[in-house]
Amino acid sequence: MKRLIPILVLLIGLSSYAQRDGRMNERIKAQKVAFITEKLSLTAEEAQQFWPIYNAFEEKREGIKSGKLREVKMKIRQNPDMSDSEASKLLEQILNAENEIHNAKMKLAKDLQSVLSPKKIIRLRAAEDEFNRILLERLKQMRQKRGNRN
Repeated sequence: MKRLIPILVLLIGLSSYAQRDGRMNERIKAQKVAFITEKLSLTAEEAQQFWPIYNAFEEKREGIKSGKLREVKMKIRQNPDMSDSEASKLLEQILNAENEIHNAKMKLAKDLQSVLSPKKIIRLRAAEDEFNRILLERLKQMRQKRGNRN
């Protein structure tokens, strides 16, 4: 019984953290949708066709990053003194995963050509980069504020 209480407290704490993290991710996604929609000046019709294509790409990319690439990074951290043959296998896995991401980007560009003008497709990349830069700046500011309070 004495062991059960700390475990329950830990699980409740992790659960609330995951919920808060999930809500933050949803807020970020909503802000990204608004930002990209505005930056690309998407019409209602374009947005209706654009977002399912873009979301499928994002899901594919995040799946690769949180799956294959995360697994490789964990193996690297767990065994920094690996042999050359182990490193060669991991390098091949990294290159394969990055190739999958590249192929997903190529498919995204091809699929978007039926929805958006080439100019808007190019502006998409700039909008994504700008959004990520702003997001990183905000996160940095939040961390600095937290650091100043402690």
